[in-house]
Amino acid sequence: MQTNPVSDYFYNIYQTVRTILIGMRISLKYCFAKTVTLQYPDVAPALQPRYRGFHFFEIEKCIACDLCAKACPVDCIYIEKTGPRKIDKATNIAAGGKMTRFAIDYAKCMFCALCVDPCPTECIHMGNLHDLSGYDRESMIVEFTDLAKQGLQTPQPLWMQKDELPDWAQKRKDDWVEFVNSSDKLSNDNVRRREEMVKAVDPAV
Repeated sequence: MQTNPVSDYFYNIYQTVRTILIGMRISLKYCFAKTVTLQYPDVAPALQPRYRGFHFFEIEKCIACDLCAKACPVDCIYIEKTGPRKIDKATNIAAGGKMTRFAIDYAKCMFCALCVDPCPTECIHMGNLHDLSGYDRESMIVEFTDLAKQGLQTPQPLWMQKDELPDWAQKRKDDWVEFVNSSDKLSNDNVRRREEMVKAVDPAV
């Protein structure tokens, strides 16, 4: 099929001008929009529903299969165990070898969530915590096995460790301490969950 070079020339000009105008319309729309300033930290930061914050790790469900570490494109997940672990489908709790280490180096993490999808027991998730600032590189490495001994699934940033917190921050902290973000067969049984978290690190307990 033959085309007219002259008409093609002017059609390309039309398409170029049209696409530029579409882009400029979107830019101008936001250029003249009213700005909204969130008074952080007194007001909670605006996070989207699919925000990928610092992980929360349900160690009692982890079978140490290393799939999350293998999927990580920057090799920032470190897993060590004494033996194989197997999950009991009736209780949704893993048993077997001891988890000696599960750590994530957040100085390298891209928050891509590629570690979440391959997990067969759905024990690692992206959370809603932000700003894990620290004073050195070592503080960027979060040892989740140490957190499990304290009954925690996710790190507590410096701003969350203060004695006096804004209402939104206190609620977010309480939610993580009370495992509000976990939805499984141990829901509403926080005492049992904490016991199983410690057992995953030390089965002799």
